[in-house]
Amino acid sequence: MDCDAIVLGAGIVGLTSAIRLTEAGARVRIWSPDPSAATTSAVAGALWEPYRIEPRDRVEAWARDTLAVLTSLAAGPATGVRLVEGTQALDGPAAPLPYWTGHVPGVRRAAPEELPPGVPAAFRARLPLIDMPTHLGHLLRRFTATGGTVERRAAGSLTEAARHAPLVVNCTGLAARELVPDPRVRPVRGRTVVVANPGVTEWFVDADDGAEAVYLFPQPYGLLLGGTAEEDAWDTAPDPRATAAVVARCARIVPAVATAPVLAERTGLRPWRDAVRLEAETLPDGTRCVHNYGHGGAGVTVAWGCAAEVVRLAAA
Repeated sequence: MDCDAIVLGAGIVGLTSAIRLTEAGARVRIWSPDPSAATTSAVAGALWEPYRIEPRDRVEAWARDTLAVLTSLAAGPATGVRLVEGTQALDGPAAPLPYWTGHVPGVRRAAPEELPPGVPAAFRARLPLIDMPTHLGHLLRRFTATGGTVERRAAGSLTEAARHAPLVVNCTGLAARELVPDPRVRPVRGRTVVVANPGVTEWFVDADDGAEAVYLFPQPYGLLLGGTAEEDAWDTAPDPRATAAVVARCARIVPAVATAPVLAERTGLRPWRDAVRLEAETLPDGTRCVHNYGHGGAGVTVAWGCAAEVVRLAAA
């Protein structure tokens, strides 16, 4: 045994779990077949908001704790986290605010003059908006600074990882479908488009559980437009029709988007599960394994809260 824990996965969930374990005194190694910059996390939007994730009671606590961490990170340099004002659409003036807004200071209903075209009602909030390439780099530096190491390696099985450490933390996302195996993990494809920012400084979201959504996120690398939520769709190849549809929907909110140069087209497969699996089990050889996967479209939103629970489960 050359370390205390092997964390499988180098996305946002794996990195935060590994950081919390190293900060608790463990010698941790991350195994990942892909660098963090090539994971699904790297193409996330990424606005703090519980989206397509269950169960609500656990999610609310994880999201609240993660909000506190991200708010703190927003005050530091080069973390990729900013607190940004924005607007989220509601179904109508009588529609209730989402349950999670109770944890966000300063949330208020938008005045009529603040509503974008065609939006009947909305609320205003100041939320963490994350530049994921920068943020993942920050987390990697934080992890290695505490003595953690990253190895480009895929685990053929959980028991293979167990031969190298007394604790295995499974943060493999969609790959858990085959690794565990767990057929309850399913892809929800998200397509986004990055355009040259025509001057947008605030985020906007109009999303539900359907296949299409509208969101605009001003990022340092451009204005990120979204998006889609296509269940059980595995193909990640660019689709010009999907790109055009995303741009058209966003142009209804900000007309200047229609003529903004397209800088990039991105596709990610959200690792959705009917309920996040965050629990410990004992592998056949007696090794303790903590599963932490199935976060759907909200890995960034709950990662730090889940990571704290990983530490508790590892020590139980």
